[in-house]
Amino acid sequence: QVQLVESGGGLVQAGGSLRLSCEASGRTFSFYNMGWFRQAPGKEREFVAAITWSGGSTYYAASLKGRFSISRDNAKSTVYLQMDSLKPEDTAAYYCAADATRGNRWYASREDGYDYWGQGTQVTVSS
Repeated sequence: QVQLVESGGGLVQAGGSLRLSCEASGRTFSFYNMGWFRQAPGKEREFVAAITWSGGSTYYAASLKGRFSISRDNAKSTVYLQMDSLKPEDTAAYYCAADATRGNRWYASREDGYDYWGQGTQVTVSS
């Protein structure tokens, strides 16, 4: 069982930055691939970024690469999403997810690639 708690969301002006955190419970956090998704009102949940258990590989939605950066600190059982140059279209609820399957094939950009989800944190970017 894994519990994920997101924090760091809020209201920011366009061009500003936010750093989201996702703190995980569980003794095997260091072996979980982790991802971030977001969902805007009236839209489907979409992939944002992902990172492998070792931190050796990262993946991003093409439209976000260069503005967003995912990282992790296994000593703190936390994964981060640094968001820079924010735009109004980034407004959404952001969700942290963990892949606890531990197989050697992983669909990082798919919702069904993850086993556990946090409750989300709201990010609102004003123009």
